[in-house]
Amino acid sequence: MSGKKNPHNNMAQCVSQESPEPGIREENDVETTNRHLMWHGMFLFLLCLATGLLEQRFANVRMGLAAHLEGVMNGMLLVALGAIWTEVKLPPRAKATAYWTALYGTYANWLVTTLAAVFGTAALSPISAAGHSGKPWQEILVTAGFQSVSVVIVASALLVLWGLRRGPLPPKLDASRTAEGQRG
Repeated sequence: MSGKKNPHNNMAQCVSQESPEPGIREENDVETTNRHLMWHGMFLFLLCLATGLLEQRFANVRMGLAAHLEGVMNGMLLVALGAIWTEVKLPPRAKATAYWTALYGTYANWLVTTLAAVFGTAALSPISAAGHSGKPWQEILVTAGFQSVSVVIVASALLVLWGLRRGPLPPKLDASRTAEGQRG
């Protein structure tokens, strides 16, 4: 081993509930959590580009397109969330919950929509599934998946909104103003 630190080895520690704020045990942990969210966003984005290349092979091509688009949008959501993560001010457990629900919701959304395309189910997506239906167990699985994604992604969005709504952040020291003030 070259001694390089794998950024994904300490993911649980990055959002641990023992720190004052998940992902902020040290100054670098904030950046690490941001980078993890952005990495997952780009990985999901790439995964969904591949889904788009395969959509003609799905039982329901229209749902395959939906899976491709869901994943691309959810990948961008994770990248954007990573970019604003330092602005999300939540209690430790709430921030960890927001992090993990965002990851679960985005990946599960892509996976369930892809399964719906593969199975050709009509569960909770009558427009995309027009003329298609799967076996009863497939319909149940996809319905349960879409319902879990709905609950989790809404919870994540509410937590992030709660973390962003808190009062104004303390003003940051602007080095250029400080230097000008000392000169003038």
